[in-house]
Formats: sequence, C-alpha cells, structure tokens
Amino acid sequence: MGWELYDHMIEGIPAEVRVTDHCMGICWSYVEAECGMGVAYTCRGGATASTAPADLRGMPLRDVAALAKSWRFEEATLGIAALNAWYSQPGRVDALGARYDEPVELPDGTVRKQDAFEVMRPRVEAFAREAGRPANVVVVGHFPHVDRIAEYANLTVLERNCRSELDTPDPACEYVMPEADFAFITGVTLENKTAPRLLELATNAHVCMVGPSVVMAPALLEAGVAMMAGSVVHDPERTRHAVMAGNGQLFGKAIQMVTIER
Repeated sequence: MGWELYDHMIEGIPAEVRVTDHCMGICWSYVEAECGMGVAYTCRGGATASTAPADLRGMPLRDVAALAKSWRFEEATLGIAALNAWYSQPGRVDALGARYDEPVELPDGTVRKQDAFEVMRPRVEAFAREAGRPANVVVVGHFPHVDRIAEYANLTVLERNCRSELDTPDPACEYVMPEADFAFITGVTLENKTAPRLLELATNAHVCMVGPSVVMAPALLEAGVAMMAGSVVHDPERTRHAVMAGNGQLFGKAIQMVTIER
C-alpha cells in the first residue's frame, strides 16, 4: 500500500484551492483553506530537516496536503490537517452517508459524546456470542475510557510510549494485529506513516479508524477501513482559539464527531 494511500488522497484535491491560514498548536493544529478548515493532532518528532516554507498561506492546498508524506512529523501534521480541510467538510462527508454522533449515557450514569467504541460495543458482544468466545480487540493508541473494552473483550492496547498497565509496545502489532477480530486505529498513524502497514496486518479484522486526525476520504474505505470515526469543524473561530490556547476542552466544543461506514 505505502504511498499509494497518501497519493490517492492528495490527488483528489483540486489544484486551484488555496490555503488561507494555518497554526500548529501544542495539542492540535489546523489548516484553513478556501474550502473550509481541517484539524489534526499535533504529532512531534521524526526527521529534523525541513523543506517546507514557514508561511503556507497562499499555497495550493494540494501542495500543503503533500506534507502528509513528510518524515518530519510536525510537517506531516499540517499535511493531514490540509487533507481534512478538503475531505472533512459537511457536504463531502454527507455524500458518504455520515452520521453525526450525539451524547450517550453510559452504564455508570455519566454522559459523554457517542464514540466508535460505544457504537461498536453491541457488535463486539454479538460476535462473542456467535463465536462462543470473547472477541480479540486491538486498539492502537491509548484513548480515554479504553479500559471499558476489557469488560467484554480480550483487549490489547498498542502504544508508542507505554504509560498504563494496559499498554503494550507498538512493535507488538506484527504479532497481535493478525489475530484481531476488531481493530481501532488512531488517525495519528496517518501522520507517523504506520497506517498502511497496520491496515495490511488487520485484513482479518473489522477496522475502525478513530480520532480527529482521521481523513474522511473514500480512499481509506477502499484501503480496508470499515468505519471512519473522525470529525468536522463545527465552529472555526472556536477552533482557532482552542488550537492557539492549547485548550483541549475548548477544542471538544469546536468540532463535531462524525462516523462513516463502508
């Protein structure tokens, strides 16, 4: 798969669309273009050499999106945000059958936004009943509340920087992903370039790609993703402020989670 996935998404952006603004924040980043705004989680590290100009304003959005292929992960962050500025727009996601997620009440009485884990739980439990065994669930990235999955499935959390007893170092993907029945993959893997290999390893699993960095593009569905759980920018002004202030709570109010299934 390799670069084909990235090239397919980049080439889908019209050449005439221009970038109007961009910002790399502490936690999140955005790229705004004539077609709308896109966001991505700020991924740091990788190569130190940079070939991108410091000011991306006025550049073709397609050229900025090509930064998604950069091995300098800060540049790749802006590239993924640029891809989202084109693909993660209401009109385009609606054409793919988007479902905008509403808050859900959890068993402990708390209420939070619906997410891919809650959407998939009945399916995971149904699989277990039919198979006569707990489902094998692999989650790439330590998401909030991921521990709840261990209540009803065999859970493996792959994490680059292990911080919890639940976490397993991410090179274990080569061993556990082929055995997965369900796989949840963070959109950050598009930034650090591990997504193509993870999708190859997860061909036997029902794959959900999760998080605001997910590019809501048909190319991901064609690459084997069964569900994309990403976001669209609901309030551009609030998004700008949240990114610049580094305030994750404000950011949660600025975007709207959206799900697309193949």
